[in-house]
Amino acid sequence: MKIKHLYIHVPFCNSICAYCDFCHVKYNKEKVDAWLKQLSKEIDANCLDQYETIYIGGGTPSSLNINQLKELLELIKPYSKEVIEYTIEINPESIDENKIILFKEYGINRISMGIQSSDDELLKILKRNHHYSDCVNAISLLKKHDLNNISIDLMYGLPNQDINILNKTLDDILKLDLPHISIYSLTIEENTLFFKQGFKEADDDLQADMYELIINKLESNNYRQYEVSNFSKEGYESKHNIGYWLYEDYLGISCGSASKINHIRYENTHNINEYLKDWTIKDEYIELDKKEEIFENIMMSLRMKKGLNIIEFNKKYQIDLLKEYEDVIKNNDNLIVEDNYLKCKNLAILNNTLLDFME
Repeated sequence: MKIKHLYIHVPFCNSICAYCDFCHVKYNKEKVDAWLKQLSKEIDANCLDQYETIYIGGGTPSSLNINQLKELLELIKPYSKEVIEYTIEINPESIDENKIILFKEYGINRISMGIQSSDDELLKILKRNHHYSDCVNAISLLKKHDLNNISIDLMYGLPNQDINILNKTLDDILKLDLPHISIYSLTIEENTLFFKQGFKEADDDLQADMYELIINKLESNNYRQYEVSNFSKEGYESKHNIGYWLYEDYLGISCGSASKINHIRYENTHNINEYLKDWTIKDEYIELDKKEEIFENIMMSLRMKKGLNIIEFNKKYQIDLLKEYEDVIKNNDNLIVEDNYLKCKNLAILNNTLLDFME
């Protein structure tokens, strides 16, 4: 089966954010050059298709200098001729006009930018290396070059963030008139600076109130929630991410990337030095059985507001979903069957709902 989705992980950042648990290292020119050589070998060995969506994430892809970015995009170019959605992640402090022109030259048509908050004091706590004004300027520069399909990331449940601070951030963001907004609650992972500093996650009730505020505010301003953490104006949903939620196969390239191909899920090494020695090293390699795939498919698809397509699911796994999970669906007040879709009434309690499918 043709793989439609390609993800490439750029593990370099100019600075390390206090909450980040992704595979990343501090930018170093010589190390990036060595990484590009290894990446070329991995791409040559694995990229076999023309992809419908390509996503260059990180890390911070825009931390690379202009020549390194050009080399990266040149490596991907042979596989991007049929691309519909081509996304690259950027940070506001590492983007400039020359990089934007380069993106357009190689067919990139969607930008994902980390903003996190419009409050400069919060940005400082997060160890973000920019001010909110830098975000506004970067968006203005992107629009100047007709790169208008812009998605931004916002965070809630941050240290010292209350409802009023979050509400002001939402007001500030709405003024930018962007087509896509992703929102994430702060999760403090073990190997992050926040964990080492002893920060705690926000109270559950406060997080719930913040999530409700975000939904109400964005939906009343013509943003449709189409997934737990994602809101868009009509026609601007992330095609690449929808591929994950539909449980389609995808190829991940570079250290820290994951792939799911032909009932096998594997993860490349997260260690950049290991990757530079041997790009084939894996941190994880799992052959998925039918039961595991069924649960993972349900878990991913129920993240979406429209839910899981029952007819397609039954055909794919040769089972009767409504019969197989009759008791779960009947006894869970958050589940509803509507127009041949199984969906959650309230995405805020999705995790609790999914527990029933595990039992």
